[in-house]
Amino acid sequence: MDLSKISNETVKQAINALQSGDKNWYTFFTENPIMTDDGNKADFRNFFAKALGNEKFLTIDKVENDGKEVYGNFKAGQWGTFKVFFKFHQNTEGKFDRLDIGQAKY
Repeated sequence: MDLSKISNETVKQAINALQSGDKNWYTFFTENPIMTDDGNKADFRNFFAKALGNEKFLTIDKVENDGKEVYGNFKAGQWGTFKVFFKFHQNTEGKFDRLDIGQAKY
């Protein structure tokens, strides 16, 4: 899959880790990042303990906000495939302290 549309290098590396199910995914985030899933607060570590290696982007369709918002078709394990957004919030140290994900309407 082509990640070249993602202009934020840290987001690109994190998505690459997600795509391959690599536990290095966690190193891009602060210790306890805030996470929402379709607007509902979610536990980041519990969520990705199940998702990492089982869920991934199939396409990257759109990237916004200086490369920190990624939209595309996503295979969500048992839930099927649908359009999603991942919105990364990066702190001054370059780590992500918040991740908002959900179904996209574009």
